[in-house]
Amino acid sequence: MGDWWQRNIVEPGKLPLLLALGSFVLTFVITRVITRLIRAGKGPFGNVQAGGVHIHHVVPGVLLTVIGGFAAVAGGRHGFGSAVAAVVFGIGAGLVLDEFALILHLDDVYWTEEGRQSVEVVVVTAALVGLVLAGFTPFGVDGVDQEELQGRAGVVTTVAGNFLFSLLALAKGKTRLALFGVIVPVIALIGAVRLARPGSPWARRLYAGRPRARARARLRAYHHDRRWSGPRRAFQDWIGGRPDPRG
Repeated sequence: MGDWWQRNIVEPGKLPLLLALGSFVLTFVITRVITRLIRAGKGPFGNVQAGGVHIHHVVPGVLLTVIGGFAAVAGGRHGFGSAVAAVVFGIGAGLVLDEFALILHLDDVYWTEEGRQSVEVVVVTAALVGLVLAGFTPFGVDGVDQEELQGRAGVVTTVAGNFLFSLLALAKGKTRLALFGVIVPVIALIGAVRLARPGSPWARRLYAGRPRARARARLRAYHHDRRWSGPRRAFQDWIGGRPDPRG
């Protein structure tokens, strides 16, 4: 275990990334526990007020993210300072992304349907950082052998090809596949070759004169959403709490 830790975490300089990811996830979990207790009227916690203004936790989150980010840039990848900076950055990022929906909508939508976007962004962010920590490199550079790495053309071709797959998946309305495909190229390839979702830029442009393709895209999207929307909502409710019922 000690050899694995030294070889895979310490020597490659991944300890700050691990600390940032751990503090990010832990901060999000603790924040959600506290906000759910406040919502239920339990425990000693309460909203922070200053002059009658509700101070959202995104505010200290932004400050900690800025401090941790600049400290990490100044401190490098090794040493105690970089570890502390990584933890500070992770805490700040956790606080900020927990209120991602508030930033997106410029409204307090924390306990609404729109507030689910914060949970989804946090889960996706943690998963992507986890993949990088596990050794995956954006655009598949980790899959290039040593001989290809010595030739710039091989690296450029690999990056450009995988970037194209991610763009195609994004154009087809498959945002999650495009994001994860940046780290694991085969995922973007799956999104690039499958039917586009209705309403996506690809469908609007290339399916306009193809009624069969439009019908197939709508049918596939319907079955996909029907199969996965329930489990996804249940998972989001379990992590972030059930939104308020619509009034």
